Amino acid sequence: MPSSPAHASDVQFLVRNSMNMGYQWASILVPPVYIALTVSRKGGSALSLNRSLRATWAGGLSGAALTGTAAYLRYDNSTEDSVRAQRITTAYDTSALRRNDHATIGGLVSAVLVPAIFWKRANVVNLILGGAGIGTAVGCCVHYAKLLSGDVPAKVDIVIPGPKSDSSS
Repeated sequence: MPSSPAHASDVQFLVRNSMNMGYQWASILVPPVYIALTVSRKGGSALSLNRSLRATWAGGLSGAALTGTAAYLRYDNSTEDSVRAQRITTAYDTSALRRNDHATIGGLVSAVLVPAIFWKRANVVNLILGGAGIGTAVGCCVHYAKLLSGDVPAKVDIVIPGPKSDSSS
């Protein structure tokens, strides 16, 4: 059954949002897990900056791919009304918007700073992409620290339209 253009647009929006969140969470979780596994299996001498940065961006990419696939399968097989309601709710989620802003700012700043600091220590691709992953993780952690400290973004009251009813009878 072909979906309407509006449904396809809503699915694309929700998949992109899920991929952003998957990249952010993978950027937070992968570096410490990679470092812990490497140190426990091979010892501290096997740990290198280049490999850690590569694991950071590869883990982020994997997280984005997995959550994007799961979101596509979920939302493409859902009803148009439920997908539209979820899109509206997601679009007005001020906490998620602030998390995305902090993650983007952290990713951009770190993608510039990490290569500037560690230029001769790792491959330039791993420096830029791994730096972006580390910055994304730091930005997300800043967002969650602000939430824990009581700086909660304002809630937006939205009205989600329900299915159209025929009142002519």
